[in-house]
Amino acid sequence: MTLRSFGPRLTGNGVEFRIWAPNAKRVDVVLDRPHPMRRDAMGWYTTHIDGIGAGARYRFLIDGSLDVPDPASLFQPEDLAGPSEVIDHAAYQWRAKEWHGRPWAETVLLETHVGTFTPEGSFRAMIDKLDHLVDTGITALELMPLADFPGTRNWGYDGVLWYAPDSAYGRPEDLKALIDEAHLRGLMVFLDVVYNHFGPEGNYLGQYAPGFFSDSHTPWGNGINYYVEQVRAFAIENALYWLDDYRFDGLRLDAVHAIPDQGEIPMLDELSREVGRLAAETGRYVHLVLENDDNTAAVLDPVTHPPRGQYRAQWNDDYHHAWHVALTGETHGYYSDYANAPLAHLARALGSGFVFQGEPSEHRGGQPRGEPSGDLVPLAFINFLQNHDQIGNRALGDRLESLVKPQAIEAALAVTLLAPTVPMLFMGEEWGSQAPFPFFCDFQGDLAEAVRAGRRKEFAGAYKEYGDEVPDPLSKDAFDSAVLDWHERDQGRGAARLALVKRLLAIRHREIVPRLDSSRFGDARITGDGLLKAFWRLTDGATLELVANLSDDERDGGAPPAAGTILWGGDWNRIIPPWAVSWRLEHP
Repeated sequence: MTLRSFGPRLTGNGVEFRIWAPNAKRVDVVLDRPHPMRRDAMGWYTTHIDGIGAGARYRFLIDGSLDVPDPASLFQPEDLAGPSEVIDHAAYQWRAKEWHGRPWAETVLLETHVGTFTPEGSFRAMIDKLDHLVDTGITALELMPLADFPGTRNWGYDGVLWYAPDSAYGRPEDLKALIDEAHLRGLMVFLDVVYNHFGPEGNYLGQYAPGFFSDSHTPWGNGINYYVEQVRAFAIENALYWLDDYRFDGLRLDAVHAIPDQGEIPMLDELSREVGRLAAETGRYVHLVLENDDNTAAVLDPVTHPPRGQYRAQWNDDYHHAWHVALTGETHGYYSDYANAPLAHLARALGSGFVFQGEPSEHRGGQPRGEPSGDLVPLAFINFLQNHDQIGNRALGDRLESLVKPQAIEAALAVTLLAPTVPMLFMGEEWGSQAPFPFFCDFQGDLAEAVRAGRRKEFAGAYKEYGDEVPDPLSKDAFDSAVLDWHERDQGRGAARLALVKRLLAIRHREIVPRLDSSRFGDARITGDGLLKAFWRLTDGATLELVANLSDDERDGGAPPAAGTILWGGDWNRIIPPWAVSWRLEHP
């Protein structure tokens, strides 16, 4: 393992402590008492303490007055305000020693929030649900951010200590056990990481290392300044840390369009190359995924392994937004860009990746958005009908299940799960869970009131009819409402939906996944009122064809193809029933 710049280092007879604090005049590491640290010309403070090891708890004292946790703390057993704990990552005995990951083409993602995935809300409790994922046909568990956040309840995007998995979910060895057990079952595990901002509570970096931040602005405060060598190292080493010490199979980088100061060599490029080096050295499949509102096609490459400056895929918000408008009729906010012809936008997403490939976005003040993406392999796009943002950004955090009739949702699932793009489900979606996922956090004082006021203001327009029904994000009730009810999975409606998803994913793995590596976009279009037709060229020369009636009425689909194997749906003779989906594979 590469020696990291940040964080404590275990030695043969003690621990070396390090912190970059260029604006501090004095730094002490506090254990039983303060121990003075030596400063070098670059602003690094270091000292070695003999006779201690894993389990030691410590803090840093800045200039005799500011008491702070290690910004690269490996664990905070008493939350942000408590001491940092030294962790010996080499002590964990991995069981899945031969695990090297899975090819990207095999990916079927399930996005999860650890705290609400089970009633216990812990890493260990998630282990009991891994067999369910395997049985369903899911191949990759994605965890929302784990970096230590204030309090016990948070989506994870307010993380402050990027290297410390939050203690609300368990200890580091519990997280490793979850990943280990997933690998033993053939499941990949991904982690959502946030490199565009630090959370608003518990971050002291600006007081002793203000070079971490720039004058650029993001929706969450000042931007992070990746022109600074130490700041860049902090993020890149963090990515390598999760992939190496915890053996995550991939990372999803949150909102990279909100990283304005990437440096002369873009930080994202360097991060990808360093991860590629790790993958090459270990012989592992490691996958990097982006959320990028800019729709930058040039940074995507799902084929090259290991990564060399690019990223496997991007969450395709365009695909979600087109479906959402088509299914619900909602056109407020960012949905306004898809209001005029949602099914035509859906066809474009299926036929060439992004909907916005350089066209002006009305929601963004007429600014052009995106790049042409039709030459990319379809695996460069992660398509979904729901995720944490698209549910939680609603006033009530309500899912599609409470907005749209089941047959329409099932048609959308049949399209999404068999298309040659990478599908993603949000936890519980596989059985049609109606558990809401409202925004929740556990801030205190003025910050808590500011969050409350901000949510009220956000929903004063499009969702004003809900009034006092909008959940209080600081209330434990909001958090509790999001906890999945696993009994729904085995009962009536839930069991039927789960059986549908299982059948679709079984077809995907058997018939489509082996043909995806160098598949190509073909064409997709709306040929009538709600009638969608599309095709893709697959690796072995076969053609994958889709016909779907996305309306409440029967449609004349024309003469059916004379050849090919029906993978899903009926072999209709011209007349296609409402919300019916047919997939056909035509061999070369």
